[in-house]
Amino acid sequence: MNGSTLALGALFFTFQIYGDFSGYSDIAIGTSRLFGFDLMRNFNFPYFSRDIAEFWRRWHISLSTWFRDYLYIPLGGSKGGTWMKVRNTFIIFIVSGFWHGANWTFIVWGLLNALYIMPSIIFNTNRNNLDIVAKEKNLPSLKEFAMILLTFNLTVFAWIFFRADNIGHAYAYISGIFSNSLFSVPTVLPKTILILLFLFVVVEWLGREGQFAIANVGMKWKRPVRYAMYYAIIIAIFWFGGKEQQFIYFQF
Repeated sequence: MNGSTLALGALFFTFQIYGDFSGYSDIAIGTSRLFGFDLMRNFNFPYFSRDIAEFWRRWHISLSTWFRDYLYIPLGGSKGGTWMKVRNTFIIFIVSGFWHGANWTFIVWGLLNALYIMPSIIFNTNRNNLDIVAKEKNLPSLKEFAMILLTFNLTVFAWIFFRADNIGHAYAYISGIFSNSLFSVPTVLPKTILILLFLFVVVEWLGREGQFAIANVGMKWKRPVRYAMYYAIIIAIFWFGGKEQQFIYFQF
């Protein structure tokens, strides 16, 4: 496939793994609430992060906090100066790679994220972005938008290694993206999926200050309209869901 199609594939996988993992986390949280248990939130709009440090505070929160509490802090955390923070950060990301599987692709994925986060560790800016972006505003500033775009693209690139079967596969895929055909028309362009993704991003953006994006959508609408939306979502799930598939993260 040409470079633009491969780039689109990487983009689609970025949303697939988010929808897959965030979705089944929400299923677990919702099911547990039916039985009176309150599980911790596992995702907090990670793709609106302005740097990698913020991304990892918002992605797979249960695992990130576990590594922080049981590995990073026992290793000395942030108390031993910059060198210790750098060392401990590399350790937790390498261990995170091993946690996902005994494959070099996961190790490279972990190392990439460790390298991404290094500037904020070295310059002590890793806790600059604690609040959700553009709080109480409709749109982010140009600077915030550029930061989100950069962080998102770095994440997309790292996911290539996470998804690849081996290092050779990842290298071939990346080489295919950064070829002369990168700016050509994609050979595969599923417009329906692009429209759905656009709608998903809009819903997430509008609901980003809540615990779950869709929780308050339509709450002020008249009841028939609100329930029409609920049934439309259910129909869309069955319509676009296709055949039964296992969750990506079941393998971990």
